Amino acid sequence: MWEFWRRHRRKVYVTVGVFGSGYLFYKLYDTYTRRLSDLERELASELENDELLKTQMQAHFENIQRIADTTTLPHAMLYLSSRVAEELDLLHLTEQLMKGKGQPNTLNPSQKLELWERLKILSFTRMVVSLWTMTVLSLYIRVQVNILGRHLYIDTARGLGSSHLLEETDLIDRSDQQQFLASSDFLCNYGMPTLISNMQAAATEILKEKQLMDIFNTTVIHDTVVKILDIFMSTGSPHHWSNYLMPEDARFYKFITSSSSDNTDASDVTKFDQLMVETRAVLSSADFGNIVDISLKTVVDALMEDIKVVCGEANLLSGMPLAKLLPRIAQMDPLLLEEPSKNRFIQIIQTIPEVQLFFTLLYANMPTFVE
Repeated sequence: MWEFWRRHRRKVYVTVGVFGSGYLFYKLYDTYTRRLSDLERELASELENDELLKTQMQAHFENIQRIADTTTLPHAMLYLSSRVAEELDLLHLTEQLMKGKGQPNTLNPSQKLELWERLKILSFTRMVVSLWTMTVLSLYIRVQVNILGRHLYIDTARGLGSSHLLEETDLIDRSDQQQFLASSDFLCNYGMPTLISNMQAAATEILKEKQLMDIFNTTVIHDTVVKILDIFMSTGSPHHWSNYLMPEDARFYKFITSSSSDNTDASDVTKFDQLMVETRAVLSSADFGNIVDISLKTVVDALMEDIKVVCGEANLLSGMPLAKLLPRIAQMDPLLLEEPSKNRFIQIIQTIPEVQLFFTLLYANMPTFVE
């Protein structure tokens, strides 16, 4: 045995080393393949969860848009329509003019001219106010519901885990939700008088050189409306128009709430404060300002198509005297402020690619708007 060992021990060592190394490499390879398989399973599971999360978020996002279209916006548009009709009532002017026409001695020429001038200014003011408020309020409400929807989604995901479907879970206090969505009435309740005054000033500036017998065609009407909007939007500090939509200080609503209810603690609305601050940040962003500009231009173009129908395209092609055009201008605001399901202007705004992209990004990346 010793002789055998002495002669073959090197071979034995080599053989044992080879088999030992092979076994070691086998174990290392087996461990590597097992770990690789585990990582692949984990990656597949993560991808599946990501796809599920994307599907949930997409469904939730689409549901949020439907809520805006079917609940919040119809209420706001109905209230807006009544407020515009109340604040910019043209009936008293037209009645006086009709009375003067039927009874020639009732009004002297200067009085008639004054009434026509007022009707000229107020007719364009009413149309442009209707156009601006419909456009911007519809965008503002969609900002609100996307911010609120984003918060509800994140809060629910934290509470239930991202693998659960997000349905009816109230992690934001319901009173805060209702108060936040109800703040869309700020324009009608508080912002309207100042907005109308400033819009009327812009209309007066543009129309002061326009005579009742001046000939208006579609191009002139379009340019007149655009110029009124440009003056209105550019007068004051940047984004000054956002103050018509919401108060600069969210505590405004605390004071309103606390004064109307003895049981309300005006300091206990921190979630509401956060929602309002984020909304203000979005409204003050350059991106939202661009969306407002694009939407207004698109609506003005669409409005010209309706004016052609109301006035007759052939009539506008050759041109109409301004005095004859004014009654048609007065017919535009019911179309602009029609309920959302029938309002083609709101539907046009919603199909603008830049608007769709903006709200998709707002819902997905809302914190980037907050400084």
